[in-house]
Amino acid sequence: MHFSTRVSSMDTFPLTEIPTSPLIVYVASTTGQGEEPDNMKKTWKFLLRKNLPTNSLSSQNFGVLGLGDSSYPKFNHVAKKLSRRLLQLGGVQLLQPGLGDDQHDLGPDFVIDSWLDKFWDLALQVFPLPEGVKPIGADVLPSPRYCMVWEEDNSVFQQNGYDSRGDYSQARPFLSPVITCARQTPPDHFQDVRLVRLDISNSDMKYKPGDVALIQPSNLQHNVDQFFSLFPDLDPDRKFYLSTNSPNIPLPPTSLVPQPCSIRQAVTNYFDIQSIPKRYFFELLSHFTSDELEKEKFLEFNTAEGQQDLYEYCNRPRRNILEVLYDFRHTTPNIPVEYLWDLIPQIKPRSFSIASSPTCHGSVLELLVAVVHYRSSLKTPRIGLCSSWLSGLDEGAMVPLWLRPGAFKFPPLTVPVVMVGPGTGVAPFRSFVSDKAAMDRPCLLFFGCRNKEADFFFGDEWSKYENVEVVTAFSRDQEDKVYVQHRMVEKEEMLCKYILEMGGWFFIAGNSKNMPTQVREALVNALATKMEQEKAEQMVEKMELDGRYQTETWA
Repeated sequence: MHFSTRVSSMDTFPLTEIPTSPLIVYVASTTGQGEEPDNMKKTWKFLLRKNLPTNSLSSQNFGVLGLGDSSYPKFNHVAKKLSRRLLQLGGVQLLQPGLGDDQHDLGPDFVIDSWLDKFWDLALQVFPLPEGVKPIGADVLPSPRYCMVWEEDNSVFQQNGYDSRGDYSQARPFLSPVITCARQTPPDHFQDVRLVRLDISNSDMKYKPGDVALIQPSNLQHNVDQFFSLFPDLDPDRKFYLSTNSPNIPLPPTSLVPQPCSIRQAVTNYFDIQSIPKRYFFELLSHFTSDELEKEKFLEFNTAEGQQDLYEYCNRPRRNILEVLYDFRHTTPNIPVEYLWDLIPQIKPRSFSIASSPTCHGSVLELLVAVVHYRSSLKTPRIGLCSSWLSGLDEGAMVPLWLRPGAFKFPPLTVPVVMVGPGTGVAPFRSFVSDKAAMDRPCLLFFGCRNKEADFFFGDEWSKYENVEVVTAFSRDQEDKVYVQHRMVEKEEMLCKYILEMGGWFFIAGNSKNMPTQVREALVNALATKMEQEKAEQMVEKMELDGRYQTETWA
């Protein structure tokens, strides 16, 4: 587009430059209970100041892209708030916010792709290019993001030191030894669930119930081996230094890509070869094939008309990058090694609700991890990268991790709590009830699983908490399937007592597919036994706004 572009988190972008920036795209996710992400809190607080003039942003054209998940009540709440506030400050919004939805089959791209097309059409009307200058077409191969200098050729680079300052993060994770990784379900059970116990005694890390551990996994060895089999001319142990071809593009964290780094290290720790490729992957791949039919297919995947074919090839069967490279193995060896950084995304850390409590478990951090393993239309089962990696670790193996606040904010000491946590969703509630903060308050827990004998997680612990009443739903232990929402119907009187009489708070954790909606309906219907249905709905809505109704769900 020939625009001079700068990419930045909101809080690292100078506040004084926001009013004078003529064109900004704000990309915002929503965290917790409709809260802004940590890396925009400072800027958002400034934008909310009441003394800002209503024409503060009159020189700015902007667009807002939201990254959300429609399984949450406050879907794209931050993007909507941000858009309204920028308009109040006089900004010119080129088009309505694009609200990406992670629940859609095509993910956020379904909304974002068409939004971007419209946005750039409007931006080029406001800021027309000089006469004779046109946007660069997709048929032109862009420069690679990074430059690789082989260690034997290097005469300039100096090895970067490991940054030991500041809190633990992806750039500086704590390497926690595995104590145990015991399976919690029988060998013949449909799901392998592990209780991963990690030693954090030398970390000085502090956490509270509701907090989350982020784990940085590595690729499985057999996938790494398969990757190198597709690139026979690539020496896995050859080392390189990485530099950026643009001052606006940061280098990867040295915790993942040290300087120097071997190709094997990069493939093992950085390249997410198990992720599902996006559209741009195929656009870039089209530049490296000498097969006209393959080139035609790659380009078709980047058209609006080709989205259904792309979905059927990649998204529906969950075909990953490694498998795509294998499918097009005549093209794959033609890929210049420096373009791997543009083709393959970085392995993202995975978040797990902490199942232990600092007062009960001391320096042992516990995570309840369901190992992802399922069938699709492809011959090879689909497996989760992080859960499979964790389940294969031996005692003493090191796990890179750091902590952050979770979505849950538990109430003051005397306030009663109702918790709904089927399956591994029970993890944050086990942390909560085992902590001293929950010792003297009334707690009601609805727990669901398939079988009492197979996956009643922490089942031998609940009876020792005198203030906690556990209502169980074992869906396969009788002829009719029974879920947590069915038990809530049976306990309507108790729910009304907790919520209406005692002013209790309500929490949900677990799979985002159907359970959260059905649980919410069950709560509304329970309250409707004491008031009109409409008022019951309004009350739950107010609980959501006040933070008395909180959810933490995942796909």
